[in-house]
Amino acid sequence: MAGTTSEEVVAKQALGALGGLLWAPATVALMALGGVYVPIALPLWCSIALAATGFFVPVLGLKVAAAERRRSFRHALSCYLDLVAVRLAGGAGVESAPTASADTGQGWVFTEIRQALAEARLMGEPPWTGLDRLGRNLGVSELNELAASVTLAGDEGARVRTSIAAKARAIRTRGLSDAEGAAQAASERMSLPIVLLMVGFVVFLGYPAVTQVLTGL
Repeated sequence: MAGTTSEEVVAKQALGALGGLLWAPATVALMALGGVYVPIALPLWCSIALAATGFFVPVLGLKVAAAERRRSFRHALSCYLDLVAVRLAGGAGVESAPTASADTGQGWVFTEIRQALAEARLMGEPPWTGLDRLGRNLGVSELNELAASVTLAGDEGARVRTSIAAKARAIRTRGLSDAEGAAQAASERMSLPIVLLMVGFVVFLGYPAVTQVLTGL
């Protein structure tokens, strides 16, 4: 989902752990050349902590990238479903509308959808089966829910169009809710530095007075 391979992730983990492991000894060696000596226990524990950090940071970055790409996928998926619904309303067939709609889009999301539909066509499966398989591979549950709802709708174009349009609206609603939640979280994070600044300002103003009182006592 993040556009990388397991080998690349393992290589980043190994480089991160090695860099964290060698950073503290290298720093201590440079300090020793300058005449500053540090007990061996400190760089040892720092090396262990930095190596563990360097090992897990690529995994955390991978999770963040995958979550961001899933959000992008859901946004593009809602547009794709709108195209399918429009083509169905225009008289396109249940089998041809998904493929024709995928051919009109650009970007990596539409590329993944086209590949999934092509695989389903080569295997003699309905297009919704290919999208269901793509949802399982990428961890996008909206594709699985779409395939299930369309399968229940059967081969009637009107019912399929209704199911697709409803799913597109649900995806947009979820995207708006996620965006509002992210905006609120960002606002809360922005308020924290302001609070810390105000606390520091109060301490800065009150420290001389407190010092004078304590000194007078």
